Amino acid sequence: MHILATNDDGVNAPGLLALAQEMRKLGKVTVFAPDRNWSASGHVKTMDRPLRVREVILADGSPAFSSDGAPSDCVALPLLGYLTEKVDLVVSGINPNANVGHDVTYSGTVTAAMEAMIDGLPALAVSLDSPENHKGRLDFSTAASVARRVAEQVIAQGLPKGVLLNVNVPYLKLSELKGFMVTRQGLRLYRDELDRRFDPRGRPYFWIGGQPPTGVDEPGTDFGALRAGYVSITPLQLDLTAREAMEQLEQWKF
Repeated sequence: MHILATNDDGVNAPGLLALAQEMRKLGKVTVFAPDRNWSASGHVKTMDRPLRVREVILADGSPAFSSDGAPSDCVALPLLGYLTEKVDLVVSGINPNANVGHDVTYSGTVTAAMEAMIDGLPALAVSLDSPENHKGRLDFSTAASVARRVAEQVIAQGLPKGVLLNVNVPYLKLSELKGFMVTRQGLRLYRDELDRRFDPRGRPYFWIGGQPPTGVDEPGTDFGALRAGYVSITPLQLDLTAREAMEQLEQWKF
C-alpha cells in the first residue's frame, strides 16, 4: 500500500506530519506538499509557469517533497510521473479548521483530494474543527487516528467511482467522540466584510475580512454532526449539475 499525503498549509505544517505518521501504520507514505500556505486556494492547476520540486526533511527526520505549486499540483505532479512507484491512496490534511458546506469549493485540502479523484484514485480530505482563537499548539492526534480508521475502510471497501470523502473531526479526545456519521453538505454562513485602506501614496487597497463563518446546525449535515460531537464523513463528487433545474430550463425559448 503506497499512500500519498499532502495538504494546503505547507509541507512543514504539524497536521500533515501527524497525518503521515498515522498513515505509516497502513503502508508506505510519500509526503508531497506545497512549500507555503495555500489555504482557501480552491482547485488550482499551474499551467503558465514551470513547477519546481525539492526534497526536504520533516520535523521527525523523515524525507518529503515540496513544490512551489498549489495543493492540486502537489497531487498532479507525483501522479503524472514524478514518482515512479504507483500510488494507491491519496490523503489530504490535516487542515487546522473545518471544511464544511461551501468551504469545499475554496479549500485546497479538499481540492487536492479532488485532483486524485479525477485521476481515478481513492482520496480523502481530513480537517479538524479546532476552536476559534485557540492559543498554543493544536492536538491533531484524534483527527490523525480518525483519518487512519477511515483510510482503512477505504482500502478494504473501496469507493464509488468519482467520489471522495470529506472528513471533519471535532476537537475532542478520541474517547469523547460520539461516533462516525455519514453526512451531506450543510449550509455555511459567511460574514465577510470589505476593508478599504490606502497606501502611503493615497492609492486604495482592500482586505476581505469579517467575522469567522458559522453554519446552520441541521441534523444530517456536516456542520450539524460536528456540533453534536460526531466525525462527519461526506461523500463528494465533481458533478455539479442542478438536475432539478434542467426541466424548467428546457421549457425556455432560446
